[in-house]
Amino acid sequence: MKIAVINGPNLNLLGVREPEIYGRESFEDYLNGLKARFPEIELTYYQSNIEGEMVDYIQKTGFEVDGIVLNPASYTHTSVAIGDAVAAVPAPVVEVHISNVHAREEFRKLSHVSAQVSGTITGLGLKGYELAILYLQSLKK
Repeated sequence: MKIAVINGPNLNLLGVREPEIYGRESFEDYLNGLKARFPEIELTYYQSNIEGEMVDYIQKTGFEVDGIVLNPASYTHTSVAIGDAVAAVPAPVVEVHISNVHAREEFRKLSHVSAQVSGTITGLGLKGYELAILYLQSLKK
């Protein structure tokens, strides 16, 4: 099984950016733990701060993998293009947010992605990625 993990803007700064919201662990360290937890799954990782690059990657990988775990970060609230890219690919997509976006600023309550995904996990910290992988894994059984 192949699952792509795709992170959006500023998630390259996990571990140092607003640790009171996002924690102190880098995503690279967390990803290594995920790979150890799921050795039977080929996990790939992509992060970009650029909307068009994310669209291109979703379009490319969405035809090659069995599922996508997507944290569009701030593009969640602004990018119709990312939502459209998710809708255009056959791979099931789970949207993940580290913080509870519904308990934060008002603008974070709007998602241009949620209507296009299989499900959304929000507010469970990095654990949300693991839960998304478990869900995608269950689709293959």
